[in-house]
Amino acid sequence: MNKELDSEGDKRQIIGECSGDTFPLAKKRHSLEYLRIIAHLRPWTNTIAAVARVQSALAGAIHQFFQSNGFIYVQTPIITASDCEGAEEMFRVTSFNLDNVTALPMAKDGVQKTGGLDFTKDFFGKPAFLTVSGQLGAETHACALGDVYTFGPTFRAENSQTARHLAEFNMVEPEMAFADLEAGMDNAEAMLKTVVKVALEKCAEDLKFFSNFYDKGLIQRLEKLVDKPFARLPYRDAIKFLQEEIAKDPSKWQFPDVHFGTDLATEHERWLAETKFESAVFAYNYPRSIKAFYMRDNDEDGGETVNAMDLLVPGVGELVGGSQRVGELVCRSCIYSSMILILFLKKSFLFLFCINRKSA
Repeated sequence: MNKELDSEGDKRQIIGECSGDTFPLAKKRHSLEYLRIIAHLRPWTNTIAAVARVQSALAGAIHQFFQSNGFIYVQTPIITASDCEGAEEMFRVTSFNLDNVTALPMAKDGVQKTGGLDFTKDFFGKPAFLTVSGQLGAETHACALGDVYTFGPTFRAENSQTARHLAEFNMVEPEMAFADLEAGMDNAEAMLKTVVKVALEKCAEDLKFFSNFYDKGLIQRLEKLVDKPFARLPYRDAIKFLQEEIAKDPSKWQFPDVHFGTDLATEHERWLAETKFESAVFAYNYPRSIKAFYMRDNDEDGGETVNAMDLLVPGVGELVGGSQRVGELVCRSCIYSSMILILFLKKSFLFLFCINRKSA
């Protein structure tokens, strides 16, 4: 008898019957869509249990990597008044009773109502939202403490039903003081190789399960990511390679119009990683017109491009984004998302269970 799985006793009492005809989790393979509607039971399935174990290993490895490299863990607020990304796609937090709209306090300009709500009477005395990023809090801490990182939940109210647009996810955001873009890419590569290696070692059985039922080439792809150095490619060269490839047969591409200033689509990113280089690849020095205002201009081209990079990974596309800040080596930020788990699973599956809790 296996003491870990079985039990012994002189007497057993049935507390409540569970009919096999009506129990929602039958001994068969259920669709992932069906498991979404029985959230209280789905951790009992092989798939969701394996996901939980891999997520746990990845989270622990991420913390261990940054802690062992001298970073300080900073917990930034989840509720904030700041729109860090500037996209205005935020979930609002309020104590107003929205079931009674007529009782909501209205803002006034003198004696006339302006049509907006009077948030001075709300819980925080101003509009409040769920955070889209801990970047601003991490930046202020980096100026005082040096290298720091955040790792917590972030929220985006972008109503898009794809695996790349998530309502809720955990995001790692390091801020490196006195570092340039090269150091940022070194850090990102070391981090990703480290956490994937840990998952390969600690979660071998779970990854074998994923390989058997979801992605036949999964383990080989992850081992290659760990063993092969990441390529590094200026954005201008990426555009050149793409133009040459697209010219062979534009009909194969959803977005065949590629030129300097194009914000690369997923199909472009995946071609570079999967076909051109057959490895993870850093694309860097992006045009200023498609990047954030706080990124440092490149002196060699008069500020036409900025010190920014994206890490493109086979099977995924962009996984990491980062830049050197305005100023001479003052602070550099890089964003790593818990979408690292997307490396291990099909994107449709990841959307359903691992990160996005939009309708769970």
